[in-house]
Amino acid sequence: MEDNSSWFGGEMRQINDRVISLQLLVTMFLGINFLLIQTFFKKKSFYTIARYILFAITLLSDSLILLISNTLYLLAYFHFTIQVWLCIIISTVLILYSMVTPVTLTVMTLERYVAICMPLRHAELCSERIHVHCILIIHGLSSLPCIAFFSSFFASASLSLYKQHNICSLQMYILHRWQGHIWSTVQQIYFLIMVITIVFCYVKMMKVAKMASGDNKKSTWKGLRTVILHGFQLLLCLIQLWCPFVENYVFQINFSLFINVRFFNYVLFYLTPKCLSPLIYGLRDDHFFHALKKYAFFDLYTSNILQGRLIVFNRQNVQCT
Repeated sequence: MEDNSSWFGGEMRQINDRVISLQLLVTMFLGINFLLIQTFFKKKSFYTIARYILFAITLLSDSLILLISNTLYLLAYFHFTIQVWLCIIISTVLILYSMVTPVTLTVMTLERYVAICMPLRHAELCSERIHVHCILIIHGLSSLPCIAFFSSFFASASLSLYKQHNICSLQMYILHRWQGHIWSTVQQIYFLIMVITIVFCYVKMMKVAKMASGDNKKSTWKGLRTVILHGFQLLLCLIQLWCPFVENYVFQINFSLFINVRFFNYVLFYLTPKCLSPLIYGLRDDHFFHALKKYAFFDLYTSNILQGRLIVFNRQNVQCT
């Protein structure tokens, strides 16, 4: 009996440590994203450049996914249940923006392809007029898997289910095996299209890189490295969409293993892709990095100095009175 209680206590301490470390990671990534988003909105010249607009979309999407998924993780950890209809609304936003990120990454790869392989048409194809249409198309394409997923759920769920209280997770929407097959098929189709697009862009850009010279060659090879990072980031983003099915299978076998697998999936396939976005454009892009130093860090530095001077000034006034 004592051995069982000590084992259970050790497991709970390990889980608590993981939850605390996870909150620290999420807070750190959200803080970095906030600085990058602040930099984008402060420099108006970024509003007219397609790749920075797409970068801002990924930042906002990643931040929203982190907030919602971390909230659901904490609710599940504390065994807090909510009504199914409310969970559907939350899950709809989560699934939609889980697709917005990989679709946007594919569009960013296409933008680099146009900039390097068709530079004369880049201004025309990436004009300010196209930006709004591009954002709408990204969200429209991202909503199709969400519509397919919830249509299969609505066709199978009874009306009484919507008023029940459950722990909010994507596993609860898979009532039959064929629903999992539909979701898996849709994901594989999207994955195939995105991979073909990225490979096509990479091959075309590679040909241009071999023929380029001087500054053009340096710029082209940098664009190729960006496409490779986009491809790796896209792979992680698409794997995360299959995680609920893996977790559902493990949950039926062993609950303790399910906790470990869920933590591993969340860190590797949710947090890691969110870390790559700031790396690709926040640090590797010279223009954005200079703007980040100027608008984010310099503003924080000056605000701290002003606050310090204000405190000193108030103390002097108090002493004089």
